[in-house]
Amino acid sequence: MILQGYIIVPDEDMDRVLKALPKHIELTRKESGCIVFNVEQDEDNKHRFNVYEEFESTESFELHQLRVRSSYWGEITQNVERHYTVEAISTKELRQ
Repeated sequence: MILQGYIIVPDEDMDRVLKALPKHIELTRKESGCIVFNVEQDEDNKHRFNVYEEFESTESFELHQLRVRSSYWGEITQNVERHYTVEAISTKELRQ
């Protein structure tokens, strides 16, 4: 599974998001099935964070989503606007 897009973080949540982001990235990269996980603040718009994720299966992607919803990151990002596309691809395609 590939998720790509961006989130828009409101001013009132920016400090907490910036402080929590490194831990969120660390925990996600340690998840079983996580191949790539990048979240980077946009250079031109400080409220926009570009997101790119690859998981080896639908199951590992769904487990990640469940973990995030019940995490501190999920709590502090309830007000962000999410603009994503999610694409299912085969394991063979991920390895190329």
